[in-house]
Amino acid sequence: MSQDNKVGVYGGLAVMEGVMFAGQTTNVTAVRRKSNQEIEFFEVPKTETKWLTMLKKIPFIRGIAALIEASGKGANHLNFSAEVYAEEEGEEIEKPSRLTMILGVALVGVLSFLMGKVIFTLVPAALEYILFERFFDGFFLHNIIEGLIKIIILFGYLYVISLTPLIKRLFQYHGAEHKVISCYEAGLDLTVKNVQKFSTLHYRCGSSFMVFTVIVGVFVYAAYPVLMGYESITLWEKLLQRLFLLPVVIGVSFEVLRFTNSLREVPVLKYLGYPGLWLQKLTTKQPTDDQVEVSIASFKRVLELDARK
Repeated sequence: MSQDNKVGVYGGLAVMEGVMFAGQTTNVTAVRRKSNQEIEFFEVPKTETKWLTMLKKIPFIRGIAALIEASGKGANHLNFSAEVYAEEEGEEIEKPSRLTMILGVALVGVLSFLMGKVIFTLVPAALEYILFERFFDGFFLHNIIEGLIKIIILFGYLYVISLTPLIKRLFQYHGAEHKVISCYEAGLDLTVKNVQKFSTLHYRCGSSFMVFTVIVGVFVYAAYPVLMGYESITLWEKLLQRLFLLPVVIGVSFEVLRFTNSLREVPVLKYLGYPGLWLQKLTTKQPTDDQVEVSIASFKRVLELDARK
């Protein structure tokens, strides 16, 4: 992000023992090796995929396109950090060809996201139907209960995995990533002391997107059967509707996230983004100075490479 237009140009991703930042020309991952404490970089020039670039300009479709792109990109950099982590632990790593690796991790990244989203959508829907369908009518109320089940599962899952040492460190790097972005947006020098002054929470985080899919889903899933004239639905009809409407929920949620981001400086309307910030209380942790140093190194490298274009 340039000093003239700082919002929304640079994004980041926490990886094992490091941070990835996406710049205008290059995506850079910085990872600290345990053996010698040196910071190692993994740099991937950004390439434009024509059909994705076109889709990213269309409202309500651009969210799905952005997620597909982010899943593939993130998987590539996560693979690098995992290799470094495994090497530091003394594990043998099979080295496939570069093309096979890139295609493989991109496919796995996209499929993992889609499968996770499908499971997270269908399991709460099935649980709500089995436990509450016979007690009362009304699609909207049933969908509120379904949304609450999703929130409980999501928060519970994140809390449990955050207790493990590896995930805790991952969440610390996630916090470091947010701190660096916030420090840069504030126009301060990227020093450890300056960066540590900022919050681990940030409006543009993907964690906010997860919350908005739950909230938007309540309204979309409740409105559809009413618009279609259904008086009641079976469990299988409900699950099929969830799968059919999932792209709609993702697309609308992305637009809601963009809208709340644009209002974050408005005194009253900024509270629209608070549900996502609350979830970040679980997905980010306070980083150490060493972790902040790695995050700063990654971001500065991105700025350096972008300055050369």
